[in-house]
Amino acid sequence: MKKLKIATWNVNSIRIRLNSLQKLIEVANPDIVCIQEVKAKEEDFPFDDIKKMGFEHIALYGQPSYNGVAILSKIPLQNVKKVDWVGKSDARHIKATVLGDIEINCMYMPAGGDIPDPIENLSFAHKLAFFDDMSEFFEQNFERESKKKMIMLGDFNVAPTEFDVWNHKLLLKEVSHTPIEMERMERLLKSLNFVNAVRKIYPYPEKVYSWWSYRNPNWKTNDKGRLLDHIWTTQTLLEDIEGIDILKEIRACERPSDHVPVMMTLKV
Repeated sequence: MKKLKIATWNVNSIRIRLNSLQKLIEVANPDIVCIQEVKAKEEDFPFDDIKKMGFEHIALYGQPSYNGVAILSKIPLQNVKKVDWVGKSDARHIKATVLGDIEINCMYMPAGGDIPDPIENLSFAHKLAFFDDMSEFFEQNFERESKKKMIMLGDFNVAPTEFDVWNHKLLLKEVSHTPIEMERMERLLKSLNFVNAVRKIYPYPEKVYSWWSYRNPNWKTNDKGRLLDHIWTTQTLLEDIEGIDILKEIRACERPSDHVPVMMTLKV
């Protein structure tokens, strides 16, 4: 039985994180890395550097200065498609097929700004609409989409339960953990009856985090984190999920991202 190791990681600018990407390869040796917040347009993306690391196949939906998603792969990518939601071409979703029938969706959901009010804050309204648009699509196309071998992973910018944050009560009014965001994410999870792969391996009530603020210099000792980076699959892949690794050591690299890679091992 072969294994497919696929990681998701918000790099917060790929050009700054090349050394961290090399460390990830040394530590975990993933076959595929889905990255978010690439912050580079096509002509600025470090294709050559990344190909030298072994990722010969790269699918990019880039943008200057912000957003951007990419799939870095050691195996060929087919059916590459850039996907837009809520009528905006803001480089948040790219998908591709590997090994013939496994569809990988690399996602960067809107962060939503600082004020959790869709009237006062248009960024927050956009975030809620983004989740609604995706949920409605899957609900309307459940029969077709649920039969796929689909992986949806990335920075969802929501910590969906009390066990996905270091302090539930304190963070209930903070963007990423408000009740309205948690409700939107739960709807999306149910829209295709997705499997939460991280929680299949690390069941509730265990606390698991993938993000620690830059404002927290003692992140490792006080562990005030949030689980914002998720890996979901359709039910067709449920029995093939073998493991999940939260690669916290990458957060300790020089000039780190505030997110760490989350990696799934899949039997294929």
